[in-house]
Amino acid sequence: MNRRFRNLRRIGPVNVASYVERGRNRHLAACTAPRCDFSAEYDSRAAAELTARTHRCPA
Repeated sequence: MNRRFRNLRRIGPVNVASYVERGRNRHLAACTAPRCDFSAEYDSRAAAELTARTHRCPA
């Protein structure tokens, strides 16, 4: 499924974006560093941004 991301923000190496899925707002945090496979979906934007601020890359 193609997602249309909006409100994209970069916090360190992590991108945080919002999208609509099945009529609900969802938020995604994904690390862009090489060899770091971290990504997670959340119901709230605050949770996604908190995760981005506290993420530590193992790579």
